[in-house]
Amino acid sequence: MKSKKLLKLIFPLIALGLLLPWPVAYAADATGGIGEDEVRIEIAEETIPNFTACVKAIVGVPYGNLFYIDATNDTADKVVTLYLTNADELINHYTFMNLRIGVYVDSSGEWEPAFSSNGELIPEAILSMRNGQVSFLLPGFAKYKVSVNGGAFYCTNANEGEGGLSPQLFLEVN
Repeated sequence: MKSKKLLKLIFPLIALGLLLPWPVAYAADATGGIGEDEVRIEIAEETIPNFTACVKAIVGVPYGNLFYIDATNDTADKVVTLYLTNADELINHYTFMNLRIGVYVDSSGEWEPAFSSNGELIPEAILSMRNGQVSFLLPGFAKYKVSVNGGAFYCTNANEGEGGLSPQLFLEVN
């Protein structure tokens, strides 16, 4: 009898643990062809942040890299747009989800905050279910990474059957 009560207490915790959200990332380059002006995009699968959906709690989002952009062979400035593609599904599970998005440039093997072509620091942007996208203008001839620098969310429903708990991200470079 005692084991049934223990199982009833532990089972919801195990079920919630199995419903951990895993962000999904996609990338696209609009340059169209292979040549001198090629821009390469790579998904940072090893460091995409993951977080646990706790119902009725405000939870912080950890730091993690999302994408690497190699524009070393391209002279032109690039508009980089990060989209949250499943906000319509996430709204069923979260009251809010705010992700702080930052851009960093590779400077002799070290990642430093990126600067625009006019020398100004590119500020962090907030990606949320309300705005659904953030954009940055990046100078050519450099390697960049797009990262989540933190954030928070409030989960109201951890039932994954209504669309999913994970934010899906898409990066476009023009």
